[in-house]
Amino acid sequence: MCHVIVTCRSMLWTLLSIIVAFAELIAFMSPDWLLGHPRSDSSASGAGVDSGEYRPSLGLYSRCLRIGSRGVGVSCGPYAGTFGEVASGFWQAAMLFLAAGTLVLGVVACISVFSLCFQSILKKSLFNICGLLQAIAGLLLMVGLMLYPAGWGSEKVKNYCGPDASPFRPHLCSLGWAFYAAIGGTLATFLCAVLSAQAEIATSSDKVQEEIEEGKSLICLL
Repeated sequence: MCHVIVTCRSMLWTLLSIIVAFAELIAFMSPDWLLGHPRSDSSASGAGVDSGEYRPSLGLYSRCLRIGSRGVGVSCGPYAGTFGEVASGFWQAAMLFLAAGTLVLGVVACISVFSLCFQSILKKSLFNICGLLQAIAGLLLMVGLMLYPAGWGSEKVKNYCGPDASPFRPHLCSLGWAFYAAIGGTLATFLCAVLSAQAEIATSSDKVQEEIEEGKSLICLL
């Protein structure tokens, strides 16, 4: 029989697991990892046209640039047609680790929804399994984030950040929100791994067992 068990700690873990998975996915796909040095569009002149400076952005495999004969509009899309065209080998490795970590987080986010009804599988705690997976995902994400700045010396980055850009030194570029979102998501992933243990304790408490013995199928403990 399925017992729907909802506690503050288990609900917090479920919600945070879903948020972290989405945060890492959005950061991975964003072109706003690096903001290039300010550029002025000399061709953009005339009434109604913004001829001021703008900053192109560069992601792991995508970029945003101002386009048009008069410098109007922004085009965002992948700069790499294939995996081999990604800016550097370090970024290719970073993408693999980040993608693997994000995939694991996505799987855990889906499982966390079912944990409201099923708390164990093959006599193993679902929360403990998910917590272990989240810890592994956090390590994968951490390695990916450590590899990412090692690729700042590539020619692609130099086109955006200036010729003096080098590994771990972006020179004229600044870090975009996507990089910070990925870092925040990684830290939150380890927090989720810790919270999973608390969720296991909350859903297997004596109060929960008493309500199960009373025949209740919906158990809500705040």
